[in-house]
Amino acid sequence: MLHTVLRRRTNGETVEEIQPDLIIPTGKRKRQSPSLSSIYRALAEHEKRAAYPEAVEAAHADFVALRTAGRIPGQAVGIMTS
Repeated sequence: MLHTVLRRRTNGETVEEIQPDLIIPTGKRKRQSPSLSSIYRALAEHEKRAAYPEAVEAAHADFVALRTAGRIPGQAVGIMTS
């Protein structure tokens, strides 16, 4: 959905014009349009990732290291929880 919003905003459409055409594919709100605030949050997150790609990569690497070391309960590689 984010790709659609970005592409259509580039073409001059507003979020309010785009929102009714977006459909949530799964979950509790399946087949409904996302709220305007959800779209704006996704755009803000996209802007943060674009502005600080090295910080995002570092955070992902740190998370993988913690998970591999077993420091995140139930998430370590090779550990089965029941």
